[in-house]
Amino acid sequence: MTSVPTISLNNGTSIPQLGYGVFQIKPDETKDATLSAFEVGYRHIDTAQMYQNEAGVGEALAASDLARDDVFITSKLNNGFHAHDDALAAFDLTLSTLGVDQIDLFLIHWPMPGIDIDFVETWKALEEVYRDGRAKAIGVSNFQANHLHRLIEETDVVPAVNQIEVHPYLVQDELREVCRELGIAVEAWSPIAQGQVLDNPAITGIAAEIGRTAAQVVLRWHIQRGDIVFPKSVTRSRVEENFALFDFELDNAQMGMITALDQGHRTGPNPDEFNYIPS
Repeated sequence: MTSVPTISLNNGTSIPQLGYGVFQIKPDETKDATLSAFEVGYRHIDTAQMYQNEAGVGEALAASDLARDDVFITSKLNNGFHAHDDALAAFDLTLSTLGVDQIDLFLIHWPMPGIDIDFVETWKALEEVYRDGRAKAIGVSNFQANHLHRLIEETDVVPAVNQIEVHPYLVQDELREVCRELGIAVEAWSPIAQGQVLDNPAITGIAAEIGRTAAQVVLRWHIQRGDIVFPKSVTRSRVEENFALFDFELDNAQMGMITALDQGHRTGPNPDEFNYIPS
């Protein structure tokens, strides 16, 4: 079994650098998809309340022969529950839905700058579940530098991670550097830009040169930069392909070529403008 490297978060919690993402996997397909990922070797699962498939992740964990401590599970607070008491109730529901007593990492999914409830209030609720031990670590997702600085100035717990959109067309070096200075690990969502980077000539050229797929090249770029990644696929061959990242390396020139593809291009919403609350 391939050994996936771990990253030590700022509170000492270890997180596997490669995980399996279940974004956009249908609820009734999530159990089987997650079980398949376990078979391949994944021990880190990234879900969210908004994905509506936490139950499938929990069912897969229960159906597997893995011990709870063998699997790192992340979930995220849905956007309509930013009020303090709502956040606490939503967190309780996540534990119940997953069928666990403790979650490894729980995130504020979006800062939601346009709503009346400030994310600082939300964060203080997450600090409570962290202090009582029901979350091993807490963090944020899609937070910009100014959001991070506000949290640190006005609250007690520094986020363990910031999960942001990162890929060769949006390298986010400035925000990643802010996170590094603050001791916050970076998780990269949409790591292959929803497939948009896979036919880029620079990436396909490197893939041909080293005998790997374009997706493996991009994911390896993330790994070597220090990002935590969790590619998503329900196709077993691609799930296996995405896991086979640790028997090769990119050289400095190849890393630089990929980083130079930055266009500031987002595949998802701008966190400064996104205020969507699911109905």
